[in-house]
Parts: sequence; C-alpha cells; structure tokens
Amino acid sequence: MINDISWAKIPLPDDILRLKNAGYLKEAKEAMDDMLSGFLPECMRKRLELEKELMGSLDANEYPYTKQEAEELLSKTFADVRKGELHELIRSFAADWIYINGEICFHKLFLDNIIKTRPDYRARLKSQEEDEAGSLRQKMLDENVSHMKAHGGRKARVVIRASVRINKEAERVGEDVRVHIPIPRKCRQVSDIRILEASPEITVTAPEDAEQRTVCFETKLKPDQEFYVRYSYVNSMDYVEADPEKAAEVQPEFYLGEQAPHILFTPFLKELLEEIREGEENPAVVARKIYDFITTRVKYSFVREYAGLDNISEYAAKNLKGDCGVQAILFITLCRLAGIPARWQSGLHASKVYTGCHDWAEFYVEPFGWLYADPSFGGSAYRMGNMDRWNYYFGNLDIYRMAANGGIQSEFLPTKKYFRADPIDNQRGEVEYEDRGLGFLEFQAEQVTEVMEDWQE
Repeated sequence: MINDISWAKIPLPDDILRLKNAGYLKEAKEAMDDMLSGFLPECMRKRLELEKELMGSLDANEYPYTKQEAEELLSKTFADVRKGELHELIRSFAADWIYINGEICFHKLFLDNIIKTRPDYRARLKSQEEDEAGSLRQKMLDENVSHMKAHGGRKARVVIRASVRINKEAERVGEDVRVHIPIPRKCRQVSDIRILEASPEITVTAPEDAEQRTVCFETKLKPDQEFYVRYSYVNSMDYVEADPEKAAEVQPEFYLGEQAPHILFTPFLKELLEEIREGEENPAVVARKIYDFITTRVKYSFVREYAGLDNISEYAAKNLKGDCGVQAILFITLCRLAGIPARWQSGLHASKVYTGCHDWAEFYVEPFGWLYADPSFGGSAYRMGNMDRWNYYFGNLDIYRMAANGGIQSEFLPTKKYFRADPIDNQRGEVEYEDRGLGFLEFQAEQVTEVMEDWQE
C-alpha cells in the first residue's frame, strides 16, 4: 500500500536522523538513496522509502520565516515587544520551529498560534478588531450545552458545500486528474445522507460505512476548474451523564490495539498512564483522569502537517502541546493502553458561523456504550474558566459536527496512486495527476455550511 505509514515505527539510521534534524533534507534524501542502492533489511528499506515521502512536509513552504523575520513579525503585530521575547516563546513551546539547512525557521502559523492560545499576547495586539464570529461561536456552544441538558438530545439537518480548486501554479490543463472530497459517513450520530449536487460528474462514491469516506472525480482538467459536492445529512445527539459508580466490572475487548506509528504503547506512555490513573481501576474514572490531564496540561497548538510527526501520541505527551487531532490521538492511545476501547472520529465543525476541520474521539464504557470526548474543545473551555462546558465535552458533543472518518490511516475508494498529502486524516481532500500527487500548498479546499436546520424536539 502506497500510503502505509506503519513503517515509521522503525528508527532511522543515525546519520540520516542527524541530517533530518538539522534540516539538511536534500542531503538526507541523497544519503537514503545511497543506502537504498545497497543491501538493507526489508523493514529498513520500507522505512527509508516512506521517509522520503514524509520529508516533503518539512520544507521551506511550511516553515517560511527566519528568526529575524519572525522577530519583525512580532514587533509589527504586538505592542511593547522586548528583546529576547521570541526566545521566551520558543522555550514555552508557543512557537513551532525546525532547522532548515542548519538555520532556525518558524512555522507559517506561528503568529496565529500565539494569538489564539495566549490571551496576554492577544491583549497586546496593535490592531484590536472585535472577533464577532468568535464570540457568537462561544455563545452557540454554551447554548448547545444548556439545550442538551434541558431536552436530553438534539437533532439537525445540515447542508454543506465542499469544494477543491487547484492553484494556478500547479494547474495542468488537459491532463487527467483525480480529486477526492470528504463526505459524511453513516455512524451512530449521522443518518439520511444525500448527495444533492456535484460538478463535474462523480466517478465513485465510497460506501456509507467507509472508514474514510469520499466522493471521487476523474476527469481532464479544465482552466480554473472547481470540483464541488453539496450534500445533506441528519445529525442526532443524545445527552449522557455516565455515573462512574454504574460502570461494569467487565468491559469489552475491542478497539484496544496499537496502530503504528501513532498509537503505540511505548515505555514513556505506560509510565505516564500510571501517573495519571494513580492506581484507579474504574474505566469511567480512568477515562476522565486521562481527559483531565490532556485538557489541563496539554496546551492547544497548531502543528506541522501530521506526516511530519513521527509518533503523534508521544509528540503530544512529551511536548505537552498539540492541536485537536494530536490531543484526540493521545486520548485514544492512553485509553487503549488502560484497557478502555477508544476510536477516532473527524471531519468538520459545521455551523453557519464557522465551518472548518476538526477531530475528536469516542470511548466505550459498559453499560453506557460509546461516549464522546473532545479534549480540544474541553481544554478551550477549561482555559476560559467555563467548567460546565469543560465537563460536557467528556461524554458528549455539540450538534455542529460532520463526521467523515471513523479511523486514521485508512484507504480511500478508489485508492490513491501516490502518497497522500495527509496519510492519516481526511478533511480537506486529495488531488493527483497521472504522475504525482499534489500537496496541500498546491490546491485550495473550502467547506461552507449552507443550511443548519435545528429540529428542537
């Protein structure tokens, strides 16, 4: 399988790892080519072939700012910036950076990350524009909690338009192109899925139970062509309060396995789990302890493309930072390590105010069955001092979701010929020509929630 990333569990040779960590990616690829031309154990051959693909996410386009440029951006954006302030942000894990050719370079979203996660810096913005959409979104989330508790559930019909357009510099008019766009999959909260409109004509629609569901277009590319699909679905949520005292002594044994390279029971995570659980055996209590650790100790942070992370769960645990998907994978890994079934969900957070990519998790405790956990939204609520919403996202979700995926690292239908831009998740779409796949910087993906018809039952 071209997108099998499980071989990332094999360690890289020391010389190649040193070159990679110092950002000498061209030299690292040349060294791998030399090794691949001679004898290698088959597992190492697969690892090096995979690494050549993964290194594509660690380039200057993802990390465009030198240290001097980053300092200039700080001074332009925030008031009263002191000398050495960038260094302080690095030390507090607030500014993501890597070496490129031996020079420190900062992630394209490092400034956005500081504004989003640091209230002290947000207060120092030179341009203090009121975030009306953000305030409305927070109000919607609080109203959802109140409604769910008052009525025991909620249901909505949603219509979304999702599109992909290839950037001009990557446009090859007249050539065969294949485009995948995520659509809802049938799962316990999603039903009545309908394709309303699409252009061009859809070639393949994956089955409703596909683990990572898409529609696929295959055509000859036209100038400035837009690929789009409009779909509707019904989203149903029930409110659950899982009393730990009612948790059964015997729990099921599914969704407990490792999945290399990101869900692995490493010595560090085993030690961490023992610290978190503090001898506790009740699965509902242990799951809550894991949730509490992530939401109170792991800072929300934009990260590089997931293909550039060797082991996502360990990355989150050892750096104590990560975005929604990174936090969800850490939650899943620690739950499985504790004998608590857990699995992935992702797709969109979808409302008329905001529609964008989002990841979360499910975990299973008998007799309650599958429950939701959203460490990212829970952590945000905790940082705001909103304890009601913090508690809510352990066990429950809001109604504003589109679930396209029920697992990570799953194949599309039809399968991609080339390495995916995101071999782990499926939220924005994928594009490929006959001779290569496109990266995320070569096409634009957009999702717009057109209808949010809330059925107040």
